[in-house]
Amino acid sequence: MSEPIDEKSFDSISFLKTVTHQPGVYRMYDGADEVIYVGKAKDLKKRLSSYFRTNVAGEKTRALVKNIRKVDVTVTHTETEALILEHNYIKLYLPKYNVLLRDDKSYPYIFLSASAHPRLTIHRGVKKRKGEYFGPYPDSGAVRESLHLLQKIFPIRQCEDSVYANRSRPCLMYQIGRCLGPCVKGLVSEDDYKEQVNFVRLFLQGKDRQVIASMVEKMELASQQLAFEKAAAYRDQIQALRRVQEQQFVSNDSDDDMDVIGIAHERGMACVHALYIRQGKILGSRSYFPKMPSDAELTEVLSSFISQFYLNQAEGRVIPAVILLGADLGEEKTLIAGTLTELAGRKVELKTQSRGNRARYQKLAQTNANTALTSKLNHKMTIQQRFSALSKALELTTLDRMECFDISHTMGEKTVASCVVFNQDGPLKQEYRRYNITGITGGDDYAAMAQVLARRYGKQLDPDKIPDIIFIDGGRGQLSRAYDVVNPLMKEWPKRSMLVGVAKGTSRKPGLETLLLVTGEEFSMPSDSPALHLIQHIRDESHNHAISGHRAQRAKVRKRSALEDVEGIGPKRRQALLKYMGGLQELKRASREEIAKVPGISKSLAEKIYDALQHS
Repeated sequence: MSEPIDEKSFDSISFLKTVTHQPGVYRMYDGADEVIYVGKAKDLKKRLSSYFRTNVAGEKTRALVKNIRKVDVTVTHTETEALILEHNYIKLYLPKYNVLLRDDKSYPYIFLSASAHPRLTIHRGVKKRKGEYFGPYPDSGAVRESLHLLQKIFPIRQCEDSVYANRSRPCLMYQIGRCLGPCVKGLVSEDDYKEQVNFVRLFLQGKDRQVIASMVEKMELASQQLAFEKAAAYRDQIQALRRVQEQQFVSNDSDDDMDVIGIAHERGMACVHALYIRQGKILGSRSYFPKMPSDAELTEVLSSFISQFYLNQAEGRVIPAVILLGADLGEEKTLIAGTLTELAGRKVELKTQSRGNRARYQKLAQTNANTALTSKLNHKMTIQQRFSALSKALELTTLDRMECFDISHTMGEKTVASCVVFNQDGPLKQEYRRYNITGITGGDDYAAMAQVLARRYGKQLDPDKIPDIIFIDGGRGQLSRAYDVVNPLMKEWPKRSMLVGVAKGTSRKPGLETLLLVTGEEFSMPSDSPALHLIQHIRDESHNHAISGHRAQRAKVRKRSALEDVEGIGPKRRQALLKYMGGLQELKRASREEIAKVPGISKSLAEKIYDALQHS
């Protein structure tokens, strides 16, 4: 049910007469018909009436009510349904007056495959493959660090299945003792490999003591049987495991699966720090900075974070048995705990008071939240000071958004252009873009710059995303070409962007950059100037973004198999060739006659394959 939009006011009296006392979710719209707030209520009429009283508490609520032009109501059967629907609406509309968790990435796991010789690898996304998943970890760096550690202790293969299936000789990992070499028959017995896989499984489950006890027993047995090399291998594994144990803080309760949440709130910004603990070990931690109205209360921030973070099942998150909180949720606690219990299919507890090891974890999470918030506030102040200094230096009335472009290639090969975006909070990495440049003469940077600018600005732009400054990493020629492309396009924009070239100077040393304007003016800034530091930052970001994209393109070309360019060779024939011959190197050494023996390969096709491989 809804009231029509009225550009001047909202008739709350008439609207409230139509509202029920049932639980549900409400969406509030502004004059542009955009959702500005989503809320839930046990009693819709009671909650919505509180917004339209004469004396409304809180600056945020007063500003919200002032902008309301329409309210939509969705009735639900239970509060739990309302909580879940509220989360879905917040994720869909991203309302400006709600606390928003800006975290859309899925969490990585360590994956142990269910193949004949299981493989250890990183996994992110939907769990479709058969095998065991351990985690989640806070980021891919934590997973890679764990995999590197595991490979040192337990020599289980981590290579791709396609590599494993086509090996005829063991790889370097076998030579340096990081893999048992199950890809080649005779290097390791099935029982020995299974034993190491079982050790890995137990270790990832947090059963370190059981792994060490088993290894000690096997070491003693090997010694009694005079198998001293085998005993020495077990001894080295035991020592490595004990070193790991010394580095990790392990709680007395090895079955603890919990997340510990610390929260800090200051000067209109909040930091939520989450500590992930599985089987009594800290897997890692991460700080989150929710987007929030300036006067939002700590309880609202925390309850919004918990709801959005754990209800986001599509991102592959695991709801732990215990969630330790750095502040009380008040009335929301029972509802959120009940909803999480229902979703998880087992009891989920939200706790604010703890003792012993749990109290240590809680203190650690809170300390990290305070430290991260202080660092973020200081960084924000620095960025804003630099924006202010640059605005004064270039005589701009407003400076909210900047974009910078750079071109990268090697001798004209695989040209890639980058565009990076900054606002007053710093780099907007989710808006960074790369463009693969095609249809130009290799090495023509002017043509490349013209193409990327035409592709970037040649379409309809959101007025909020029109930059105040467009930086061009290059000299006068690049700036002139950029101006020729962008100037006609700016006639359709509500405001004009300033184009600035950043020339590195003859020595190409930081601090000696020359700024070029389209008017022909050139000037430099002192090396300690905050404005110059901001320009260097955005220029370096653009340069690094372009180079990493270019390197990825070059690597892609060089990894491409010569077989892919042979007419008549599809994925199945390519796989049959590699499997039959034992890999690409063996195939390259093969004669025409040997290639023709592969099932499904005719003599004429063998000729094509042979010629293609010899000239690759």
